[in-house]
Amino acid sequence: MNAAAPEVQKSFYSLILDRRIGSYELPAGSVVIGAGNRATDNALARPMASALVNRMVHLHLRADVDNWLKWAAHNDIHPWVVRYVTQRPDHLWSAAPKSEAPFSTPRGWHMLSDALHSCGDDLDDTLLDVLAAGTLTPAHASAFRAFVKTIRHAYDLDAVIKGEAGWPRDPGDRDLLYFLSETFRARLIKELPGSRKHVSGGVHRFVLRAKTMLVELAEISVECAQLVIASDADGAPVLPSWFLVEVTRDLPRLAARR
Repeated sequence: MNAAAPEVQKSFYSLILDRRIGSYELPAGSVVIGAGNRATDNALARPMASALVNRMVHLHLRADVDNWLKWAAHNDIHPWVVRYVTQRPDHLWSAAPKSEAPFSTPRGWHMLSDALHSCGDDLDDTLLDVLAAGTLTPAHASAFRAFVKTIRHAYDLDAVIKGEAGWPRDPGDRDLLYFLSETFRARLIKELPGSRKHVSGGVHRFVLRAKTMLVELAEISVECAQLVIASDADGAPVLPSWFLVEVTRDLPRLAARR
């Protein structure tokens, strides 16, 4: 609605208050809902007059991962997209960049899904790169390409955690190493409790394995190991402080054993 010119927006005054446009009246019980982007979204959004603003209840909506995945399950969204967003729910949506570049949204993931369906199972890596880069934030596109590689080569984080596979060491698989490192970080954020006293037996075993995995990862790429335990963009830790203390204390000892 706020993409309309001021002259057009004036027509909403009577529509909202009187449920009328000219001589046409809306049916009884009708509800008027207007939608538009925020000015901060770098989209086509015009300022609304205070008289129009004051005639409505304003709600800010956000993309909800659980609801989107439920919708995706019944709307033929490509299995790769569903599995990826399930593992990386934080990648469903990203803020619009200031430059003219693709960025991740539920609409973008839907577009990528349609393209994947159109290309079929014989989709090669080059075309996958083009499709992902054309619909997603660059970092998400790179991670999605690496995720598809794990599917095609039956290589996933669970196998590394169980000790059934190691971190990829081939220089040609560096994108896969970054993806697994980011997925490992997301798993730690999800599984580790905020307090050490809430660590159960299963989580304790996972913590021991996680510290060993960090040593193994650092042997291949210190950058990827640092990525796992790094703070957020504002410098605040994302992993529990007790775990970071244990990592600082135990990693030199674990590395000396190797």
